[in-house]
Amino acid sequence: MARQKSLGDLEKQVMEFLWQHGPATGDAVRAAVGKDRPLTDSTIRTVLRRLEAKQYVRHEMEGTRFLYFSTRESSNVAAEAVRSVLKNFCRGSLEELLTGLVNHRVVKSAELRRLAERIEAKERERIEGLERNQERKGKKA
Repeated sequence: MARQKSLGDLEKQVMEFLWQHGPATGDAVRAAVGKDRPLTDSTIRTVLRRLEAKQYVRHEMEGTRFLYFSTRESSNVAAEAVRSVLKNFCRGSLEELLTGLVNHRVVKSAELRRLAERIEAKERERIEGLERNQERKGKKA
């Protein structure tokens, strides 16, 4: 997958709005994101065009107005950001990242253990599902 360009602060705010509220017009985006600081229509249109160029957003015509949609789920964007951190700061090592998070008290080791148990359970479910599918295929043959 091609490396995605990072998002600026205003771009992140726009994406957060679209992820939370779904498709919206430029006016709706400006009204919501511009609560903390005044934004011109031109500024929001520029941000939305940039997000389209970065393939985070697409638009469709709704009458005479553009309706903007997020093209990517927030969880996928977050995963790509973590992948970038791994590559750029941890020499690609997930272990180094997680150890650093525990060492700097960002994440508690108990929380990592709970996550590891959940991951193991999901992996067992996945393997059991594959085995059931193989058994069904064998019976049909």
